[in-house]
Amino acid sequence: MGLQRLDIAAFLPATGALPVLDVRSPGEFAQGHIPGAVSFPLFTDDERAKVGTRYKQIGKDSAFILGLEFVGPKMAVFVKQALKLAPDKRIAVHCWRGGQRSGSMAWLLQGAGFEVVTLIGGYKTYRQWVLDYFSAPQLDIRVVGGPTGTGKTKIIHALRALGEQTIDLEALAHHKGSAFGFIGEQPQPTVEQFENDLHRVLGTIDPGRRVWVENESRSIGRVFIPDGFWKNMKAAPLLHINIPYEARMDNLLADYVLEDTENLQLAFDKIATKLGGLRHKNALEALQNGDFRSAAAIALEYYDKTYQHCLDNNISPDIRVRNFDSGDPTEIARALIAEQ
Repeated sequence: MGLQRLDIAAFLPATGALPVLDVRSPGEFAQGHIPGAVSFPLFTDDERAKVGTRYKQIGKDSAFILGLEFVGPKMAVFVKQALKLAPDKRIAVHCWRGGQRSGSMAWLLQGAGFEVVTLIGGYKTYRQWVLDYFSAPQLDIRVVGGPTGTGKTKIIHALRALGEQTIDLEALAHHKGSAFGFIGEQPQPTVEQFENDLHRVLGTIDPGRRVWVENESRSIGRVFIPDGFWKNMKAAPLLHINIPYEARMDNLLADYVLEDTENLQLAFDKIATKLGGLRHKNALEALQNGDFRSAAAIALEYYDKTYQHCLDNNISPDIRVRNFDSGDPTEIARALIAEQ
């Protein structure tokens, strides 16, 4: 049984089939982590803060002893938890810089008979790896656009089902992009975690083949598309899809109308100033009366003007308008593939 210390280029492929233990504190993990890693904190957030304070105020030796006092009673628990995650006793471990925390956990697990892989430079090195990738990604992108209710995400899914490469940015962001985009979604990741998750998906893309993405603003809710990838999108052809108004309305009602109208009211409140007092009032009254179609029509009127403004100012060098008689996403996807 042994220990392997790998750089990031070797660590990620080597750990593809291994449980990856992130031994940083829960707060550090929540801010951002390697996709698929398991939070396995050596210290709680409070313990980490106390060790850091001891280090600054008294010194390294005193901080080390305090750390031992925190970790000692947990050692048996750590081994038992690791055995549940890796019954074959092959596991990967990393911390922030690849230093004492991951080294301590690796030492403990080695003593319990595990084969352990650690990351040189830790999560800090991984983050630099991600940011370096986004500095200048070169992908053959196709952007699927269209006004609100076009069903762009459904078209992206249909393209994937037909064998095309796709990236669902809204799924990664847990947000559909508009003031209504949070409805029916899980809480959004941090910007850092969104970048990590996007980087993971991009690692599965064949750069020799085209990849389809949905037209988005730079911000999707509270997260942001990384600069390099955003520039790649803006330099790509934009396929602007038009479908009948009623089909768009049906898509909106299917995507956003839930039993509880509270979130719909909150979304209308977010754009109240832009809607104007009368339209905002009419939208809320329609919701209260269960007239979701009228409320959706008010939202569509607003978003159509907004989208047209964005389209008029879009910097894509190649904007192609495509009109369809129905909103069937598979039919649209087949047509888009056929013309590429």
